[in-house]
Amino acid sequence: MRIFAALYIDEDMSALVATLLQSRGLDIETTQAAGCMGRSDVEQLAYAISVGRCLLTHNRVDFEQIHLQMIERGERHFGIIIVPQKNAYEIARRVGLLLDSQTADEIARQLLYV
Repeated sequence: MRIFAALYIDEDMSALVATLLQSRGLDIETTQAAGCMGRSDVEQLAYAISVGRCLLTHNRVDFEQIHLQMIERGERHFGIIIVPQKNAYEIARRVGLLLDSQTADEIARQLLYV
């Protein structure tokens, strides 16, 4: 059982968010580092699933739909965390609080808003 969720940060998120979360000791991978720039939302989530990571995004509308479709098909993911457009420090603070309060297993298969 993994205690802290590993995150995959999509390309719309500021690189500073990744840096701030990494400075907290969290396991972070960015779209850029993964070589996944420009891929569709479905492909981004598929990549996150393939590497066992929870997806962090600003894209509420698309990922709500993708999450619901996956539930209907009985598919699983490692979590989707949706964050409103805020400054990077506020985003890192909110995500950090969530990851401190829930294990990776609790986040898996959930669509969460912070």
